[in-house]
Amino acid sequence: YRMKQNDQNKNDKTAKIQKVRSMWAVVMEMLTSLKKEKEIVDSVLCVPEDCVGQCVLDGTNVVFSVPWLLARRVESSIHQVCTGNVYEAEKLNFLTVIQLLNEALRTLRDEHCQSELKQLQIIEAKITFYSGVLQHLQAKRLEIEQQHCVSTSESISRKQEDWEVKWKSFLGLCPFNLILAQDPVSSIQFT
Repeated sequence: YRMKQNDQNKNDKTAKIQKVRSMWAVVMEMLTSLKKEKEIVDSVLCVPEDCVGQCVLDGTNVVFSVPWLLARRVESSIHQVCTGNVYEAEKLNFLTVIQLLNEALRTLRDEHCQSELKQLQIIEAKITFYSGVLQHLQAKRLEIEQQHCVSTSESISRKQEDWEVKWKSFLGLCPFNLILAQDPVSSIQFT
């Protein structure tokens, strides 16, 4: 019994060690990715060599201008999109800026949808026009085919008449009429 318990304790201990190692690996992986992200942010906020100090993104000394169209849309909005001023205590209010950017994206989306609707109407008009042209061309094709068939059949009947006239002048009778006029029973000779 004691050996079983000893083996069980070893297995539990091994499982716990594996769990701690896997958790440690996750922590190290996360720290590595955070270090890479910090390096990226540091490279963006790189301070020129002649300046001493560090840049701080707190919104001071930042000029933010709102386009007239966006300002008018926000002011006339029924739902009151923005909840505050762009500047508070001479610092940029990032929440309001994000709300303005969201409204700007909505405006772009709405304009894009309107332009797509206009394009759709233009495409529908072209489809209608080209459908009419296609029907007109199909009617012309049928008309030409009928004229061609009539002229071809007239040509064939004319050639057949010419052929019959030629044979009549040569034999005095059309060969086709000769075949029809023959009495097959009388032409058989019995010997």
